[in-house]
Amino acid sequence: MSATIREILARAVRRLEEAGVPDASWDAKELLEWAGGPDRSRLPLSGEETLPDEAAMRFEEGLIRRERREPLQQIVGQTWFMGLPFRVSDRVLCPRPDTENLVELALRRVEKTEAPRILDLCCGSGCIGISLAHFLPRANVVLSDISEEALALARENAALNGVRERISFACGDLLEASLTETGGPLGRFDIICCNPPYIPGAEIGGLMPEVRDHEPRLALDGGEDGLDFYRRLAADLSGRDGKNAPLSGNAPADAPLPILFLEIGCEQGPAVRVLFEQAGWRRVSVHPDLAGLDRVVVCEA
Repeated sequence: MSATIREILARAVRRLEEAGVPDASWDAKELLEWAGGPDRSRLPLSGEETLPDEAAMRFEEGLIRRERREPLQQIVGQTWFMGLPFRVSDRVLCPRPDTENLVELALRRVEKTEAPRILDLCCGSGCIGISLAHFLPRANVVLSDISEEALALARENAALNGVRERISFACGDLLEASLTETGGPLGRFDIICCNPPYIPGAEIGGLMPEVRDHEPRLALDGGEDGLDFYRRLAADLSGRDGKNAPLSGNAPADAPLPILFLEIGCEQGPAVRVLFEQAGWRRVSVHPDLAGLDRVVVCEA
């Protein structure tokens, strides 16, 4: 007699727990739905049913991958951020709920701006810039990343969320990136949002396997102390020797600099604040996430 869905799910939860997977019950139910089984809302009514052979085989495949600590989001190929769907892969960081704090702060700041121009720097999946484009229908957004593979996925996500026509893409290193459509400079922005690599290099080996082994090191490694990106950005944006030209367009040299919204590690707030204050930014504030941990630095020149 074939095992019931209830029995299959119970065995799956035990296997994931033995593999050290956090939230094993949640992941097992998500994999079951992805494989073609009932969604979690129907599970109480479907427990005594059996899985079709094809769904059972796919569930087993997903279960093995999760036992190897491949992220659930990469297995199912999608996750949710700000209530929106995003495709994910091992080319980019999986969008995380903590980053929603940055998006919410940025939304509050520019929601009354007529047509804000926004740069999502180190965009990865594009979750920050695409979410802002969704909630700000008059915004013009540029997604920038050094990785062509990340930008390809960001294009898919922009189309998936119906904002492709208001988003441009730029490939290159930080502010030196060029717009892929024209090969020209980035232009001028009201705000810059970024979730940069900020993990100290020596700490990456101690991260969870889902992150350490399956997410791109390029998006994780912030150098010896995790602050390399912030140093470079502060120097590039604060210089008045022509380095700021890509962000000024045809504006005069004394045009206002963008407001920065930067995600940080929970212990990096004081250090990042000092970096930007020393670079001449007059107002630098550190904002907590829902757990009360430092998560976003906002810089105003």
